[in-house]
Amino acid sequence: MHLKKILLIITFFSLILISCNKDENTINPPDDGKIKKSSKRGLAYNLTNAADLDTLKSGVSWWYNWNYYTTAPVNFNKDYQMEFLPMLWGGNTSNSDMNAVKSFILSHSEINYLLVMNEPNLTDQANRTPEQAAADWIKFEQVISDLAAQQRTVYLVGPAMTWGTMPNYSDPVVWLDAFYAAYKNANENRPPKIDYLAFHWYDYGLAAQLDRLQKYGKQIWVTEMANWNPQINSYQKQAAQMVEMVNICETRTDVFRYAWFIGRGTYPDNRFTYLFNPSPGELNDLGKLYLSLPYSE
Repeated sequence: MHLKKILLIITFFSLILISCNKDENTINPPDDGKIKKSSKRGLAYNLTNAADLDTLKSGVSWWYNWNYYTTAPVNFNKDYQMEFLPMLWGGNTSNSDMNAVKSFILSHSEINYLLVMNEPNLTDQANRTPEQAAADWIKFEQVISDLAAQQRTVYLVGPAMTWGTMPNYSDPVVWLDAFYAAYKNANENRPPKIDYLAFHWYDYGLAAQLDRLQKYGKQIWVTEMANWNPQINSYQKQAAQMVEMVNICETRTDVFRYAWFIGRGTYPDNRFTYLFNPSPGELNDLGKLYLSLPYSE
């Protein structure tokens, strides 16, 4: 065979091999050890058991427990690739709580967010009027400022609003409008530092509720969600609601993160919202569904 033809044949097959290798590398990138899962998806529950964490790690990225520390296994972030986010739950925060949450955050380099003020317009929760919350907010801002002085950037997430029981302030938007006004009035017309709003919802119509919050121009953390409507009387019906609510949160750009409520509690589960069976690490069908639902990233 003519040498020129031989060289052309070699070149042709070499190009095919290069192309195949390129495609193979594209399809199978090097394993970086990171679990592929939704960065938005979380759980509102006091996770402390290693078996529970190990089970959730394939689909849940974060959790919180309404407190500023956790008793989960020490290396939870490294071992399970899950973030714990601290919270200052109520108002009139003490200096000791402020110091404790700063200390916890400084000892956990992965923490970038601080949750604050749980359901202020519910009289059996944080129970803070807009004027009281405006005074509380100065302390939350001070925590963020103190951390910044130690080269830690942490974002403030809250207040966590819902429809409440406080007279004249059951509507979360009415409470928030009054809170903004009270804060500005007390601080030379400066708006409060709110990096993200938080919201809780336990009924049909999540999308419409989120639409009402768009006026504040903030991304939202839905830090508690499930459907407690009396019509939800089975796990099958709750599962349908979970699919809908997760899809809303995953596809809306104004939802930054979300958390299902709850992991487990007293049995029987009359609200049909638990993800776990009583045994550590053992998911029920609703829990398996939560981990398997598609995500937007």
